[in-house]
Amino acid sequence: MKNRKINGTQFEQMVRGGLANLRLREREVNKLNVFPVADGDTGTNMCATLEGGLRYAKSNEILAHYLKGFSEGMLLGARGNSGVILSQFFKGMQLELARCAVAGPGELRNALIRGYRNAYAAVIRPVEGTMLTVFREGIEHIRPQINRATAIEDLLAMYIAEMKKTLAYTPELLPVLKESGVIDSGGQGFICIFEGMLGFLYGDIVPEKKPPVKAAAAPVQSVDFSLFNENSRFEDGYCMEFILQLLKNGSYIQLFHLDRYIGDIGVYGNSLVVVRDGSRLKVHIHTHRPEKVIALSRQYGEFLTFKLENMQLQHNEVMREDTQKRRLPHKPLAMVAVVNGDGLKKLYEELGCDIVIRCGETMNASAQEFVDAFSRIDADAIVVFPNDKNVILAAQQAAQLYGGERIHIMPSESVAEGYFAIAMDVPENVTDFRISSMRSGLRNITTLLQTTATRDFSFHQLTCHAGDEIVLRNGEIVSVNTDSTACLMEALRLVPAIDDIETCVVFCGAGVTEDESEALRERLEEEFPLLEAEFIDGGQKVYRWMIGLS
Repeated sequence: MKNRKINGTQFEQMVRGGLANLRLREREVNKLNVFPVADGDTGTNMCATLEGGLRYAKSNEILAHYLKGFSEGMLLGARGNSGVILSQFFKGMQLELARCAVAGPGELRNALIRGYRNAYAAVIRPVEGTMLTVFREGIEHIRPQINRATAIEDLLAMYIAEMKKTLAYTPELLPVLKESGVIDSGGQGFICIFEGMLGFLYGDIVPEKKPPVKAAAAPVQSVDFSLFNENSRFEDGYCMEFILQLLKNGSYIQLFHLDRYIGDIGVYGNSLVVVRDGSRLKVHIHTHRPEKVIALSRQYGEFLTFKLENMQLQHNEVMREDTQKRRLPHKPLAMVAVVNGDGLKKLYEELGCDIVIRCGETMNASAQEFVDAFSRIDADAIVVFPNDKNVILAAQQAAQLYGGERIHIMPSESVAEGYFAIAMDVPENVTDFRISSMRSGLRNITTLLQTTATRDFSFHQLTCHAGDEIVLRNGEIVSVNTDSTACLMEALRLVPAIDDIETCVVFCGAGVTEDESEALRERLEEEFPLLEAEFIDGGQKVYRWMIGLS
């Protein structure tokens, strides 16, 4: 029997079904990235945003109560433009259903309408042919067909069908989609979510996506090993945990007495727990003499599992995290920036950035990370450098959630732009002038990003194939070549008034050797003698070279 109303418990399960379905098609959605660059992460961002809402919200049968927590969690966990827009859509739904214990077809229709309107309002310059269009046309086209007798399943089925029609038409609305031969990735991801939500109502259980098991996978480093070095003090010892299988053959001691074993092993440490289950022992101990514990135990058998952790390293990690969470001293102006390489993090800190958010390859900083940063800062004004066009919306959303008029989001779309803005020679004691100078300075910066194409692509009479080297200038592909350096030089020649530009900063990506950097330096000096190039080890992974020109 079909549903005429849904409550909070049902809605939660619907969203979980939507997330599970999106996870299954996450890679497919990611591959719909317009440009053939290895930073297509729309599906990943949308998954992370939904996960944030589900983690944050507490189960509640009353729909309004559940939606409030779910929406707040999505807003805080939003990553990337697609995640922010998705969170704003569900925020609109939450606002519309704020007084509803359950929602019927009329309430759900109105919630979908308010959802797309709220998402449009959150984007400064909405672009048609994106997920926004899919939101809007999906519900507006079926709006007259919905009445009190409409089942929730039928409403969602009609909604999905209309969204698919709009999605197929998005290449006609956005030329870049048409020339790239793709549909809008955010719209596709959104449809995956609602297909999963509808699937739950029909009783379809979407299997949870499991990550593939890799043979001989490298262990995950849970703490920073640099926190324990040749100058460290070792006071906390080791935490040992193991399961010992007692053995009856060979040279092992056959007569095992639990009380005697506990007394013998207790000499070497504390926090001792020993549990016997038949012929196996589960042991936990804190000790400075792990070799003694091992030798004693192996007299009786062999280890089935074994864990040894340096508690001093863990202690130092906790102390560092505690220090990182402390509120910073007051200052007139503080700066927050997002980067994606260790070298870039160090550089920004040396430039005077108060908090540097280090993200993964695709710069997916969440709104929550920005809010956490803001909460540690005591300043009259906070300047934020998202350093990626896909992070700007998350930063803006965080500023709204934090409620600070003193927060100024700079529209920096690369670490090169942020670098030049921060490094400007401006008096530090004039806050308003510094902020306006940074903002205006961003307009005079040209950024070149060099990477390897991940798929075939054609746009504006430029064609590349998977494996070709490409360069993007301010977000648009300008050169294609089989050689990365040659490709970069071609792009530089196309920069307007390049012969008059004197300042150049080259951020070297992960894997770039000193010989390669020196070879590029020589090419730059040879062809552009007035260009004074500074080379910096950025350590970024997606882009081999990032160049800022000013």
